Amino acid sequence: MLGLCLGLAGTLWAQVPTEQFTLAWNHSIEKIRWEEDYRVTTQGLRLTEARVKGTGAGMEIPDDAVFSNGSWHYQPKLPTLPKLTLGRTPEAGDYDLCFANNKGEASCYPLAHWIGKPEKRQAKVEVWGCELTGIPQNPD
Repeated sequence: MLGLCLGLAGTLWAQVPTEQFTLAWNHSIEKIRWEEDYRVTTQGLRLTEARVKGTGAGMEIPDDAVFSNGSWHYQPKLPTLPKLTLGRTPEAGDYDLCFANNKGEASCYPLAHWIGKPEKRQAKVEVWGCELTGIPQNPD
């Protein structure tokens, strides 16, 4: 089964048993919610849709975005990504991972749930698709 792996520099810290997830965060300066939907494939992570609640520094809305339910929705035109590298600092806050729980409902948890709170001395995490080992558990 494919899932989501979290770690850094080839070291595995945690696994999340999901093949689809939303990565969400609040912009560190504008404090505006940003969400990206991904699908885990054998080739990597496929970004399928993104949403942002508003504009601000470094948050330009693409011309083809559509405003619906309080957010701008658009489909980024990116190739499948082998991994994501996320910056995590106490000042900026954490990312949320959202996915369907065992009841089929959407649940969101901070990355800290799996790998601890953001720290200045470890300000990055990598996220990639992987074949799950062992029996990882969803938080629900």
